[in-house]
Amino acid sequence: MKTLLGNVALALGWAAFTGFKVRNLFVGFVLGYLILWASPTVAAHNPYFSRVRQLLGFVLFFLKELAVATLRISYDVLTPTHRMTPAVIGIPLDARTSGEITFLALVVSLTPGTLALDVSSDRRVLYIHAMYAEDPDAVRSDIKRGFERRILELLR
Repeated sequence: MKTLLGNVALALGWAAFTGFKVRNLFVGFVLGYLILWASPTVAAHNPYFSRVRQLLGFVLFFLKELAVATLRISYDVLTPTHRMTPAVIGIPLDARTSGEITFLALVVSLTPGTLALDVSSDRRVLYIHAMYAEDPDAVRSDIKRGFERRILELLR
């Protein structure tokens, strides 16, 4: 937590010299991250740096999935034949806390073509609606290996 606050302080310091704009805050944050990472006393055994890399990896993965899903739906809407095979699928959860389950449901719902519907009363199954569920096991596997695994790595 101290490292994050130090990084924010360096970003604010950079923005104070260059002007308070979003671009300058972002550049200051990146420069602050690099300065802290290069400092041997701060970087030694500090989980902050691996968390930032995990967060960046998750954001890039989500943006890729978002683009792929958007293109798939756009193609299906713009062509005369529809390839949708909607289904409600139950996904067994490794996520246990309310935050993990909520974050997974949110990310699934933000991805075009999928929508989180409900969580079982014992919180072990997330029910989703998928527009393209030719193979429900593949959809289940994609969500577990993609979103859920990355969310659990990030939050635990």
